[in-house]
Amino acid sequence: MKLETRYSNHPNDVKHYTTEELREHFLIEKVFVADEVQLTYSHNDRIIAGGIMPVEQQLTLVAGKEMGVDSFFERREGGIINIGGSGRIVIDGEVFELNYQDGLYIGLGVKEITFESINQEQPAKFYFNSAPAHHHYPHTLITLEKANKVHLGSDAESNKRTINQYVHPAVCQSCQLVMGMTILAPNNMWNTMPCHTHERRMEVYFYFDLDENSNVFHFMGQPQETRHLVVRNEQAVISPSWSIHSGVGTSRYTFIWGMCGENITFDDMDHVAMKDLK
Repeated sequence: MKLETRYSNHPNDVKHYTTEELREHFLIEKVFVADEVQLTYSHNDRIIAGGIMPVEQQLTLVAGKEMGVDSFFERREGGIINIGGSGRIVIDGEVFELNYQDGLYIGLGVKEITFESINQEQPAKFYFNSAPAHHHYPHTLITLEKANKVHLGSDAESNKRTINQYVHPAVCQSCQLVMGMTILAPNNMWNTMPCHTHERRMEVYFYFDLDENSNVFHFMGQPQETRHLVVRNEQAVISPSWSIHSGVGTSRYTFIWGMCGENITFDDMDHVAMKDLK
C-alpha cells in the first residue's frame, strides 16, 4: 500500500503558488495503479482518498505508521464507488460484490478487508474515501439505483446534472463521511456553478469518463482570488474548506465527490454570487 501525505495550506500562501506548486499540493495525478493500493492522506480533516485496483492480485488495506493504529478501520470509516469491472470486497468474512457504479459504505472497526476483481480482463477500480470515525454503523451496499437522486441545473446554463448521493443520511448512516457521484447530462459541461464554499467541511473531487484528449478546468481558491488546475481523466483534487470547487470540461464527464468535517449536512454551503467572483 502506498500512502502519500499532503499538508494543509493557508489561503494567503496559496495566492503566491505557481502552477507547479498548485498541482503539487492539491492535484492527485495518479489514482489507479494496477495491483496496488494508491492513497493520499490529507491533513485537511484527515481524509484519505485514492484508488484500489486489483488485477492479478488480491489487495488489502493495512495501517502504516502514518495512522498510528493496528488496523486501517480501527478509528475510521470508508466509502467506495466502483468505476471499473465487477469486483469483490470481503470485510471480516462478509462478501460484497460491486458492479460498475455500485457503492459501499464501510463502518468503523473492520479488522481485515480484501479486494479482488472478478475478471482480470476487466479489473475493478475501487475509488476510495475514508474519514475518522467515532461510532460503528453497518456496512451498506449501495447501487446506483438505490442512491438518493437530486436533479439540478439546466441546459441553458450548461450545468444540467444528477447528483447521486451514496453515503448520505437519506441512504445510510455514517459518522462524518458524505460521498456521491454526479453525472452530467449530455452536452453539459459545468459541474457546480454558481459555486460555493463550505467552511465546516472539506471535499475531494475525482474526475473520470474523459477521453485522452479531454480536460477539466477545475477552479479553486477563495472567491475573490481564484486559481485553476487542468485535470485529466481519473485524477482528483483536494479542496480545502476555504476554496471554491467548480469545474468545466472540454467534453462531458462524471465526477465523484467526498466530504468530511464538522457535519454531514449536504446543503451546508456558503453560496458565492457570480458578481463576487474574481
